[in-house]
Amino acid sequence: MTPRNRSQSSRFREDPHSAETLLFEYTLGLADDALVSAQRMGWWISRAPELEEDVALANIGLDLLGQARTLLTYAGELEGEGRTEDDLAYLRDERDFRNVKLVERPMTDFGVAMARLLVFSTYQLHLYRALAACGDETLAGIAAKAVKEVAYHVDHASHWVLRLGDGTEESHARMQAALDAEWPYVDELFAPLDASLAGRVVDPAELRDGVLSDVRRVVTEATLSMPEVRSALAGGRAGLHTEHLGYLLAEMQYLHRSHPGATW
Repeated sequence: MTPRNRSQSSRFREDPHSAETLLFEYTLGLADDALVSAQRMGWWISRAPELEEDVALANIGLDLLGQARTLLTYAGELEGEGRTEDDLAYLRDERDFRNVKLVERPMTDFGVAMARLLVFSTYQLHLYRALAACGDETLAGIAAKAVKEVAYHVDHASHWVLRLGDGTEESHARMQAALDAEWPYVDELFAPLDASLAGRVVDPAELRDGVLSDVRRVVTEATLSMPEVRSALAGGRAGLHTEHLGYLLAEMQYLHRSHPGATW
């Protein structure tokens, strides 16, 4: 097996708790969140409730894909094994992905798509704002560019949650059901940072109050209720995923794996 296709470098396997390894895993987690979210968002192209929404969700997906590409490139540099953004996106197996479970589950209901976009983009907005001032110059630069993008994502999701929540009896019920379905997976977003990275990047645990406060404001204005449900088991950051990620990766990675090294 060549170094390009190995799931993790020998250097990282020898010292999995080093600051360098943890920074690689942290960056990979952010990249995988965006990559998997982009893939899920692309499903709505031609399926959204109106043509303008097809375009809007496609653009949101492209924003997320752009974030994923820059983060994967940086992760490859941190790893130092020569793996490119394509290698990391297409040649890793399910257990090597570090995204949270929230982003990987299907969202074939439009209410679910908007509930997830509201929560995830609000989290990303707080995260990227904080990362733009962090001690890692590369992550700070990536985050500063992404802030404007995710601010639009938050605005778009807020608009739809308000429209559906404070709409008809059916739209209200479905929007509430969507929030309830997504909420067990929200807590994983705020898993505490390893102490070895303190001061270098942003601890997601510190974002909890601000993110939930912003989400609560939109939910309340939409005449909806903040869900009170038990959190699902975490583990996405450690490579433990739902059954849905494997199917998503099979579709996303098929062409690249079928024609390795092909260019066009």
